[in-house]
Formats: sequence, C-alpha cells, structure tokens
Amino acid sequence: MKWDTIPEMVLSSSDRFGDAEAVVDGPLRLTFTELAERVRTAAGAFAEAGIGKGDRAAVWAPNSAEWIIAAFGLVTAGGVLVPVNTRFKAEEAGDVVRRSGAKLVLVQQGFLDQEYTAPDGVPVIDLKSDFLSSGSPFERKVSGDDIADVIFTSGTTGRPKGVMMSHRQTLRLYAEWCDLAGTREGDRYLIVNPFFHTFGYKAGCVASLIRGMTILPVPVFDVDQVLDLVEREKVTVLPGAPTVYHSLLAVPGDRGVRAGRDISSLRVAVTGAADIPVELIRRVSTELPFTSIMTGYGLTEAGTATASRPGDSFEHIATTVGTPCDGVEVRIADDGEVLVRGYSVMRGYLDDPEATAEAVDADGWLRTGDLGSLDDGGRLKIIGRKKDMFIVGGFNVYPAEVEDFLMEHPAVAQAAVIGVPDERLGQVCKAFVVPREPVAEEELIAWSRERMAGYKAPRSVVFREELPLNATGKVMKDRLQ
Repeated sequence: MKWDTIPEMVLSSSDRFGDAEAVVDGPLRLTFTELAERVRTAAGAFAEAGIGKGDRAAVWAPNSAEWIIAAFGLVTAGGVLVPVNTRFKAEEAGDVVRRSGAKLVLVQQGFLDQEYTAPDGVPVIDLKSDFLSSGSPFERKVSGDDIADVIFTSGTTGRPKGVMMSHRQTLRLYAEWCDLAGTREGDRYLIVNPFFHTFGYKAGCVASLIRGMTILPVPVFDVDQVLDLVEREKVTVLPGAPTVYHSLLAVPGDRGVRAGRDISSLRVAVTGAADIPVELIRRVSTELPFTSIMTGYGLTEAGTATASRPGDSFEHIATTVGTPCDGVEVRIADDGEVLVRGYSVMRGYLDDPEATAEAVDADGWLRTGDLGSLDDGGRLKIIGRKKDMFIVGGFNVYPAEVEDFLMEHPAVAQAAVIGVPDERLGQVCKAFVVPREPVAEEELIAWSRERMAGYKAPRSVVFREELPLNATGKVMKDRLQ
C-alpha cells in the first residue's frame, strides 16, 4: 500500500490526479489540487478551534462537498471523525455526540427542515459558513495505527456503540474494494449512499480519492435528479441499496430510462442485502447499461467482509454475498452465526470494553449477529439476523430501540416490532401493540415519525389484547407473523 494514513492519501491526490475533477456539487467544481488545498485549510481551522491529535468532532449533515472537506480536514488536523446519521432526531443524535466526547459538531442547518443542535457546551458550526476556509494551511503527523473514525451503530439492545477504526485498516480494505468493484481512474461516482454510513464515506469518498474518481454527492435520493445527473455528468459508478436499482427500473417510460435519456455511461453497480431477487440482478444487467455488478456483505465493525467476483453468475450475485476479501476469514459457528476475523475487524467499541469483549472473542473472531451458510465455492449466504434486526432501504433497524420509543406513548402498554417484506425497501417496520387506552393506528404512526428516524418508524400497527410470551416473559416474534 502506498500510504499509511488517510491524510497522506488525500493530500497526495493533488500530485496523482492534479487538475482532474475531484468533486462536483451543483455549481461547485473542485480539482484534486483544489480539494487538497481546501482540506489543508480546513485542517488549520480545526486546529485553531482547539482540535488536537486524537480529539473527536462530529459531522451531522447530508452529503455535500463541505462534508468531504470537513471530514478530511478533521483527520488531517489529527482529529477523529464521528459521522452522525442525518435521519436521527435531536435526542438520538445528542446521545451519540455526548458519548463520543465530540469537541465540535458540524451541521447543515435546515436540511430536512431540521435545526441541528448539540448537547450543552458543545459548539455547533454550520458547514455552509466560512469556518472551513478560515484556517491557515496545516497538517498534523498521525500514524497508520491511530484511530481515524468512530462510526456509531446500534447494538441489539438499541444503544448505539461507537466502532473505532484506524487509518491503515480503512486504506487497505477500500483499495481492495476499488479493485473488486472494477473502478478506474477517471470514473465519475454518484454517491447516493449517505456519508454518515461506511458505504458512503469509506466505499464512497475514501475509495474515490484512492482511485482518482470524481465524487458527485447526492444529499437525498430522488430518481429524477439521479437520472439528470447521470445523463449530464456522464456518471459511470452508481452503488446503492437494492432500492436504488428498483427505483431506476420502475421509472415510467415517458420520463425515464426508456424515454431517450442517455445513461449509457453507467458501468459499475454495487449493492448488498440479505436477500436480493435474482430477477433484479438480471434486470439491472439487461435493462440498464451496467457491465460490472458486485454484491457484498459488510458491517460497521469490519467494513466490507465479502464480495462477489467478476464472472459470478446472476444466481451467485443475487443469492450470496461472495467470498471473503483478502486478509479476511469467514466461518459459521455451530449455531449458524457468521463469524469474521482479520485485519479489518474494529479496534473495539469506544469506551465499552465489555461490549467489545462480547463481540470479539480471544481468538479475534467477530460475532456478527447474522446467520449464514457457506456454499461449496466458499460463498457466504446470509440467512437471517440472529437478534431480529432488519434492514429498511439499506438502514439497520433494531426492534428493541423502536419498541422503547413506542412504550413512551401514554396509550401503549406493550409493543413488539418485526420487519415485514416490502417490494421497494426490502423490509419495513410493523408494530404489534397492546393498548393501554384507545389510540388510532394513524396517530401512533405519526407520533412515531416525529420521534425517530423515518426508516425506523412503523408503517403499520396491529392492535392485540396480548402478545405471545414464552416462559421467561419474552415475546415470541415468530408467532406474530
């Protein structure tokens, strides 16, 4: 590997790719040389704001050029990036910011009609202000083993845990990701995956600067806007959840793919989910211009662990998540749980040695919480989720967290949540509620959407006189189906 740290890789892009376009965000167009200059300047702003080596700062904002400059500027100042989910409500985000120990929170006020705040005593800086351009060019020495980011992911109890990853882990894994996905220098990468997620930040921004791809950030997925950008900017790389490809294929002929738009530039598709219809993969490869389609399996605690390979059949790409990445081992425990071991496994959960020891055993095997099997070719198939977690449009939803929110409603005595199939989003949340007093389904859904991220909120509610319980008082969710 050419570089030891993310700042080294990012700043070297100026020498490697020079005047080629690095970022296109609306009217803003930055070359790799200009991006490196802005990153150095932002690093100076962070240093002048008191960010020292190892200090954490949070970015709670949608995909944008400023997000990229802030993230890379922060790590260039020696800081540690804490991305925060833009779908979180203030209470959810505040908990992450507080427990991360972030010294600053960078936001984009007004996104999704939300005013972003932070816990008392933590300064809030608008990304669209002049903060990022206010510093003197600066770079602080860090090492490949230093922690580069802390990305929070909900645990099975619903309490988010901060996953610590180093510079070297990230660079090695996403250099390989570029190879497996078939990306090239000069590719134009439309990033619809949110930057607060590993898929958007590491398999997106970091991968783009490793390879020399132009980043086109999209803050909210809108199929018409995406088609416009693909046609106008000659986009070649478009990864996303299966929802993205469903949406592209579903566009009516009078305004979409079949209406004479030129989307012939599209070449690379990357997706991942527990169960992708074989027919979807077949349609993506026959009705859309993609010539390279990769599916993979990853989690915040280990990044991309497995990926399909060029030449895999539609069946293999759709029904398995490929074989392990270089330096990564995968095995199936006696109870069917998928275990992962290798250099890419997290350094641990922030300030939570107990949870770390529970997740990673003495031999270095990470318990993923997913159930799976390996075929004769060593390809991994994800069968289910050990502790009920389900995925809505690419986002993990943990029933315990949603149930806790529902129980705060004065009319709810008991609540249980499961994921049910949805053609567009893969799965959506369905709640079973024992009411304390009369309450309408619509009222409870609206109440939920005000208090939690939209993808977590129930789409339907079934009222019951009682929930099926086992001998220890736990809800038997298989009986709810």
